[in-house]
Amino acid sequence: MRRLFPSLPHGSAPETAPQAAPGTDAGAASSPQEDQSRWSVDELADAYAYPVQGQDAGRDGHPAYPVHSAHPGTSWLRANMVASLDGAAYHEGRSQPLSSDADMRIFGVLRGLADVVVVGAQTVRQEGYRPARAREAFAARREAAGQGPAPAIAVVSAGLDLDFSLPLFTEPLVPTLVVTGAGAPSDRIAAAREAGAEVVFAGEGAWVEPARVPVALAERGLRRQLTEGGPRLLGQFVAADALDELCLTVAPRLTSGDAPRIVNGPGLAVPSDFRLEGVLEEDGFLFTRYRRI
Repeated sequence: MRRLFPSLPHGSAPETAPQAAPGTDAGAASSPQEDQSRWSVDELADAYAYPVQGQDAGRDGHPAYPVHSAHPGTSWLRANMVASLDGAAYHEGRSQPLSSDADMRIFGVLRGLADVVVVGAQTVRQEGYRPARAREAFAARREAAGQGPAPAIAVVSAGLDLDFSLPLFTEPLVPTLVVTGAGAPSDRIAAAREAGAEVVFAGEGAWVEPARVPVALAERGLRRQLTEGGPRLLGQFVAADALDELCLTVAPRLTSGDAPRIVNGPGLAVPSDFRLEGVLEEDGFLFTRYRRI
């Protein structure tokens, strides 16, 4: 893996990071003789660290810059998506065919940094979501940040048409959250709670109000937020001007077909501007990171 942006000083060699030896922790340093193409978990975690606000900004290697958040001082909502060269978010209904080993490493790092993973009900069904697991490589980092052993999964659903017998609800390391409107069907709310899920209301009516989702989660102490879509949920966050950051993997693959783009929602009256923060590359895959301006 190499860093393409921000660029290195003129004349410098492309930046790479050491690869952990087989059978060792991915975050451990490797010897100069080992393959230099794979970034360690710790280096990726530093590259993708959430912005720190207030008096802690700039300490312990965390980024120190003004935080232009949709919800200043309360939360930061980051999206992680993958797209083909021709803009498809899926191939045959799933994102996995567009992914790669490096993409899955970054996927794992982004989860390891988050307090909560926010996902739409349709994506839960399509992708077969399971509970997030604790990873030893992130244990010390999460403990230092005051986080639990793994991020919670928050499923956004208005009608709560979910199978509450799935392991996502019955076997999570930390309770799964169901985000819905206060007017959601009462029997489905009861079913969610009976399965062990925590119900979070983000809206007074039957529908979820996207702009209220980050606020409702932050009120539970879940401030470092990661959404994995799908495209419809991301479209709702974009339309509500609630998205702070987009981590987009561009896969060197063409799919054709009629798959949606990563953001599938109503058009904006004025396009929302984001600033490029970083680009990594491995095996032709581009791992880009944009922040709201």
